Amino acid sequence: MYKIIITIIIFGISLFQNTALGANIIIKGAGATFPYPLYKTWVETYYNKTGIRIDYQAVGSGSGIKQLFNGKVDFGATDAYLSDAELKKAPGQILHIPTCVGAVAICYNLPLGGHFKSILKMTPELLSKIFMGKVTNWSNNEISRINPGIDFPDTKITIVHRSEESGTNFVFTNYLSKASREWKDNIGCGKTVRWPVGIGVEGNPGVVNYLKKIPGSIGYVELTWAKKNQMPAAMIQNRKGNYIEPTLKSLSEAAKIDLPSDTRVLITDTDAPEGYPISSFTWLIFYKEQANNQRNREEAAALLKFLLWAIKDGQHFNKTLHYAKLPEEAVSYAEKIIKSITYGEIPIVD
Repeated sequence: MYKIIITIIIFGISLFQNTALGANIIIKGAGATFPYPLYKTWVETYYNKTGIRIDYQAVGSGSGIKQLFNGKVDFGATDAYLSDAELKKAPGQILHIPTCVGAVAICYNLPLGGHFKSILKMTPELLSKIFMGKVTNWSNNEISRINPGIDFPDTKITIVHRSEESGTNFVFTNYLSKASREWKDNIGCGKTVRWPVGIGVEGNPGVVNYLKKIPGSIGYVELTWAKKNQMPAAMIQNRKGNYIEPTLKSLSEAAKIDLPSDTRVLITDTDAPEGYPISSFTWLIFYKEQANNQRNREEAAALLKFLLWAIKDGQHFNKTLHYAKLPEEAVSYAEKIIKSITYGEIPIVD
């Protein structure tokens, strides 16, 4: 009984200390909606563990980058790593760490006998033609040829795309630019592009909501949003000619590459035989030098500890939320990058 009482007291003191230590620290972040379900879980779990509050706003990659540049947040989140030109415009040296491997799922509202069809096949050429407005009806022969045995309805195809500056836009259009010369020449790749057709809405949740409302619609969302809302996801033909569903296994296959030490790499249009071709890392970005914007050393150290937790303990939450864990090489590089963070040009950790 005595031992039990002592254990309870020690646990209570530990819990109080964790809460007290984090009571005055708020880490602010903003950016991608692509990994938001995972980040939301991380934020809640980390607060319960440490008492440190993390205020993450899923406002899109573009807005997250801008807020980091303007000193409004401690970290940004983006599905498109910053280019060399973008890094030169930043007021300080920016570092990237990957947090997970996600996928852009091609989802649709296609009534076939009153039910969704969950295994629709798409080639990159067909996908580009649909999103360019060149294939406009589900009864098109090109769709039927790829999907024999399915009786497609005579239904107009309605495109739903992101309207804001978005990393999900970047991943999707980067894939199409690699896989379709016509798309590359006419539309291109970017966080924003000039969409030739369709309805533009903000965020992954916005795209899902419109897809649910409009029969015959098709759009693209992060895989977790598709799973969470029970939306069907098409099988996409990869470079090896295989039709691949977005699954944790196919995402992991796509991520089996040699990483550069700064972790800035794209894995879209993978040549892995069983890899899903619209897969991507997503990144947290932050300043190497933390002694800015009146941030104190304790706050900088808190950010560093959270980042280390995310790439290690945080990975345990990936699977249940339909994100693939980071490969070991990515974790190793990310840890080195995080430990290079300085305060007053002095490393925060040895």
